[in-house]
Amino acid sequence: MHRTRTLAATGLIGVLLATPFAQAQTAPAAMPAATAPAAAPMVRVERNLSLALASQIAAESVAACAANGYGVSATVVDRAGTVRAVQRADGAGPHTLASSERKAWTAASWKSPTQALMEGAQKNPAAANLVYLPGALLLGGGVPIRAAGEVIGAVGVGGAPGGHLDEQCANAALEKVKGLLG
Repeated sequence: MHRTRTLAATGLIGVLLATPFAQAQTAPAAMPAATAPAAAPMVRVERNLSLALASQIAAESVAACAANGYGVSATVVDRAGTVRAVQRADGAGPHTLASSERKAWTAASWKSPTQALMEGAQKNPAAANLVYLPGALLLGGGVPIRAAGEVIGAVGVGGAPGGHLDEQCANAALEKVKGLLG
């Protein structure tokens, strides 16, 4: 008797699976294709800094400040704010590492020099709240790195006796490598 029920159940399952309804239920349903505007490609091509270029910019920034007697740190980040290269001059204070990284991150995030961001925040009370954003540092010394008109990263310098001097060192470094940026 038990064997008869098993065979009957097995046969019933086979019959049920053979029905068009069951086949329709087991076949994956066709999903409508996601559509995007023709002008928005699904895969983007972006320019990014190589490690070699990031290292050169950091080294040139430290050298530019050293030529003026300033011991600084320089950090280069990519377009997403991720650190690509860091240099710290002999004798540069420990705080210079954090300040250079935060300046670079801030410049990359807003695609603007941090000196200009600081000045804008001083004139606009609403923008002054940017100082509360974790990672942001509104002091001079962070400069975006541009290639073909596009921000591909930023360099931050910290440790000179004034943010405007940090920014001068960053700009001097970018001037030296501008032929490599396209």
